Amino acid sequence: MSAASRDGRKATRAERALAKFHDEEDLERVYDWGLVARLWPYVRPHRGRLVGSLVLLVVMSGLGLARPLIMRAALDGFQQPGGAERIVHYGFGLAAAIVIEQGLAFPQMVWMQTAGASAMADLRLAVFRFLHTRALGFFDTRPIGRLVTRVTNDVDSIGEMFGSGALNAVGDLVRLVAIVAIMLTLDWRMSLFAFALVPPIALFVNLTRGRMRTAYRQVRAKTARMNAFLNEQVSGIAVVQAFARERRSQEEFDVINGDYRAANMRAIVIEAAVDAAIEMIGSVCIASILWYVGTRARAAGIGVPAVEFGTLFAFVAYIDMFFGPIRDLSARYTLVQSALSGAERIFDLLDTKEGDLRDEARACEAPPASWPSGEPTAFELDHVTFAYKPGVPVLRGVSLAARRGETIALVGPTGSGKSTIASLLLRLYEASEGQVRVFGRDVASLERTRLRTQFAVVPQDVFLFPGSVASNVAGGASDFDRDKVRAVLQSIGALELFERRHEGLDASVAERGANFSAGERQLIALARALYRDPAILVLDEPTANIDSDTERRLQQAMDAAAQGRTALVIAHRLSTIRDADRIVVLQHGRVVESGAHEELIAVGGVYARLYRLQDARRELERRVAATLDALVTEE
Repeated sequence: MSAASRDGRKATRAERALAKFHDEEDLERVYDWGLVARLWPYVRPHRGRLVGSLVLLVVMSGLGLARPLIMRAALDGFQQPGGAERIVHYGFGLAAAIVIEQGLAFPQMVWMQTAGASAMADLRLAVFRFLHTRALGFFDTRPIGRLVTRVTNDVDSIGEMFGSGALNAVGDLVRLVAIVAIMLTLDWRMSLFAFALVPPIALFVNLTRGRMRTAYRQVRAKTARMNAFLNEQVSGIAVVQAFARERRSQEEFDVINGDYRAANMRAIVIEAAVDAAIEMIGSVCIASILWYVGTRARAAGIGVPAVEFGTLFAFVAYIDMFFGPIRDLSARYTLVQSALSGAERIFDLLDTKEGDLRDEARACEAPPASWPSGEPTAFELDHVTFAYKPGVPVLRGVSLAARRGETIALVGPTGSGKSTIASLLLRLYEASEGQVRVFGRDVASLERTRLRTQFAVVPQDVFLFPGSVASNVAGGASDFDRDKVRAVLQSIGALELFERRHEGLDASVAERGANFSAGERQLIALARALYRDPAILVLDEPTANIDSDTERRLQQAMDAAAQGRTALVIAHRLSTIRDADRIVVLQHGRVVESGAHEELIAVGGVYARLYRLQDARRELERRVAATLDALVTEE
């Protein structure tokens, strides 16, 4: 096998894996009525407008069916005495029927679309709430773009059933039944020409049904993949530009966009084939009727029509009306297939049992009102083992305890498990072995929301919400205590810094806090943590991405924040945790050293080596900066 062939095979496997990761596998379960039944709870609260719309639709169908009969009565009596006046009278009747029919069309469509929009709003909210009930591990294995697609595109595809009139198929069915009865009444022989062509249409539609559903599944899958890719590219645009990957990213997007276009083309071809087939059969039917009428006229004698002109006119009109609903049913069936494809994916997501926090909440006990009690230990890990992936442990038998009011610092190489310990304390993940206790209670037995009220976290990468500085400090609450906001900012020495900005604490915060420096974002995050007045403060490498001057200011703020509460500090910069009550050193998922700064330096172990390396680096940076300053001064 050539190298090119091997590379081609690898690429195919990679694409297959990527397709599976983005949920591009076909969902072969087809339960149309089951999906409709599952949609009904979201439509039921708005059923009044929906039923009203369907009633108006039936009335409109009746008025539409009356038009050919009115024309037939007018034309059949045209040659009789008073025929002109007869046409005038029927003309007014026809105009009245059309005006009433079109007048009812407005409320009918408004009621239909508002009912659909309200139902889809409820469904979208249900999916959004569902995502909030998932554990963090659920999101580790699913692209964000796919989940966004479920809330947006897939719900919108269901809403199109209401917005595009797909549910008007009820009126089409009523119209078909009425047309069949009227055509049989007018001339049962001519009706056979129309009815004889119905089985081929039904067979063709049934044959394309499966392909149509598959085509729309593929469109939804490609949409999810495109959304995931766009989310990654926009979020990482700085990295893309820094590494000059624009062309490569465009090529990758072109492939994804091409797949999306191809999926749409398949759906369009199937839909166009169905429309063209029905249109052709309808035209053949009308031609056959005209041939049949002409044959009957010749058989009855020259000049002696076998069928009245008005009757023929009405019959041809009903034939067009007969195939019109069939054509509309086909188009609406396409929309319904698209909608059910979206519903299939939405309910497949909602049926996911993985990481369901609601079941765990029901199984957990509610902490007593007195919790935290007089327990002297704030938190404790007792021989804890944890792995994100089976067989690859991150923590191995870790035991660690912090007394109330104690500041514990976690240090160690990247991947040693520092942030994982904080995640286990918050029950973002569950320990594989051992116990994690907070104020003497096993966290696995506590409801997560109540447990997390005891914590406040200042992460390395701060996420700020659109709003103001004050609202972000208050955690997004709309009815926050402004005096409390000022107090927590004052306590960390940051009040004056933010009040100097235009609009002060009411200054707008752009998306993700892009209009604030890294240090300012960290100060806001620290103030946000203190606004909750937590019993335990978790500082996850808050000084990792800031300069030395900002680090000193933030260090003072953190020292002030830790006063009177238990603090867990995760740090790479060892200079920031010299004053911690205890420093715990992790390596390869195990606790290898523990003690105060001076004790660990005296031992000369892992911590001492890390500290000397960082101290040498700081000295080198200082010398380089001094040399650069000297060169600038000389110039």
